[in-house]
Amino acid sequence: QVQLVESGGGLVQAGGSLRLSCAASGRTFSSYTMGWFRQAPGKEREFVAAISKSGGSTYYANSVKGRFTISRDNAENTVYLRMNSLKPDDTAVYYCAANRYTHGVGSYDYWGQGTQVTVSS
Repeated sequence: QVQLVESGGGLVQAGGSLRLSCAASGRTFSSYTMGWFRQAPGKEREFVAAISKSGGSTYYANSVKGRFTISRDNAENTVYLRMNSLKPDDTAVYYCAANRYTHGVGSYDYWGQGTQVTVSS
C-alpha cells in the first residue's frame, strides 16, 4: 500500500506556471505507475498525465499536451507535474494516484487528498 500527499497548488494568473509535487510513503514507490487527475467544480474527474514505473514513458491528455510535464524521482519517492501556460480552464483540484500496473491496465487504487489550483483570467 502507498500513501500520497500532494502539494504545490495555489492561485496563479493565466499564462503562469506551477509545479505540483506528490510525495509517497513506503519503499515500493518505483513499483507503481503514477498519474495526475483533476476535478473541476460540477465536472467529473479527468485524467491529466501519467508516468511509467521507471519514468521512461509518459502519457498526457490532449488538453494539456505541450503545456504540462510529468516526471518522477524514485529515489525521493516523489512525482511532479510541471504546469506551464496555465489557463482558467485548468482550475481544478489536482490529485495524484498510484496504479500497480501499466497506465491503461488495471486501475489507480491509491489517491492523495488533492491540491487546489486556481487560474485567474
